[in-house]
Amino acid sequence: MHKRYLSAAMAAVVALALSACGGAAGGGSTGGATDAKGQTLNVWIMKGTNPDSEAFFDSVGQEFTKETGAKLNVEYVQWAGAHDRFVTAIAGSTTPDVAETGNTWTAEFADSGALAPIGDKVKEAGLDGDLVKGLAESGTYDGELYGMPWYAGVRSIIYRTDVFKELGLTPPTNWQELVNVATVIKTKRPDLIPFPVPGDAEMLAYPWVWGAGGDVSVQKGDNWESGLASDKAREGIRFYTDLATKHGFSTAGATTWKETDVLDNFTQGKVAMAISGSWTPATILAKAPALKGKLGAIPIPGKDGGISPSVLGGSHLSVFNTAKNKDLAWAFVKLMSTGKFAREWASKSGYFPGQKSLLDDTIKSDDPLVKSFAKQMVDGGASVPVTPKFGAVQAKKTTNSMIQAILSGQKTVDEATSSAAAEMDAIMNGKKTP
Repeated sequence: MHKRYLSAAMAAVVALALSACGGAAGGGSTGGATDAKGQTLNVWIMKGTNPDSEAFFDSVGQEFTKETGAKLNVEYVQWAGAHDRFVTAIAGSTTPDVAETGNTWTAEFADSGALAPIGDKVKEAGLDGDLVKGLAESGTYDGELYGMPWYAGVRSIIYRTDVFKELGLTPPTNWQELVNVATVIKTKRPDLIPFPVPGDAEMLAYPWVWGAGGDVSVQKGDNWESGLASDKAREGIRFYTDLATKHGFSTAGATTWKETDVLDNFTQGKVAMAISGSWTPATILAKAPALKGKLGAIPIPGKDGGISPSVLGGSHLSVFNTAKNKDLAWAFVKLMSTGKFAREWASKSGYFPGQKSLLDDTIKSDDPLVKSFAKQMVDGGASVPVTPKFGAVQAKKTTNSMIQAILSGQKTVDEATSSAAAEMDAIMNGKKTP
């Protein structure tokens, strides 16, 4: 296998696994930043991850000023248009000093020359070797770290416990059981969507590729080779799309749905079970308090049991080369990614924390929602290909187009996967797309 998994042995490093007090002498939690009184650090943070971001960064700003003398200027950027905004800013050399970068973007921005390496800073702070493996890999380009792991999340299956209790169902532990459970829901609760299959949500398709033993794309020498057209990958994609096209567990409208559409419909009480992120239960309960006590979660079941790996997502904090005071920029990165602020951000955002001790506490939680997502992360976390070239694949929506073609009946599984694999190979290897 060539997938990047987080194994059970890595349970202790499914976050930054940082010590809250490690740092250079004389710098407090900021790690030795020089007196920067009169300076301002400009930071971009993605909007919506933490519902209380502004109050949170007010506290961060006060501490940052106390320790460095500098002011903190935070600008909140919508995820939807963030990538294009970064590209434009990089082209015009108008990037911020520090920014939150999605873990699939960091290598791309590093490849463009926009980011400053931070590996030496990490080592000086005594943090090397303690970074979450999946996020550290996606933050590394050409052997150098450009993205400091900040927070992580993973996708599992959430479900309505009240519906399962009403129908006498138990959560599925393999693919056939998933079909069996959804069949009962479809028959006895026709008002519900048993299991939506969104066409515009690539991260929800990959678990079935990996669960069947397939690959998305694997580097072989200087070239990349897509695994989407392999027999194993096709088996997983066929199972996933059959949930809609063969079994009728989804809805025709879901052909164009994004993950947010799945979440909206779940919140509206229209969905019985669905793949969703570890950060979403809090959102669901905030929007639909009537569902309190009626949510459950399980790892995505493997074909014959176990777990189908799911994409480990999250964000880095990256220092841009346009930053005039990189020591000050690193001081902010360290302040955010260790200690009390890392703990508070994880708690308020619903993502997994950035320190080992905090993650250990999370794993020990009696909350079934937390435990299930933690198990998925520890035993079934994976990453998409770590290369700036994969960002172009995502921009082209290669995987989404493949799933939508199958769901709409425009192509068979074999036809759609062959087309997607060819397009992915062309993009990843710098050739003209077919």
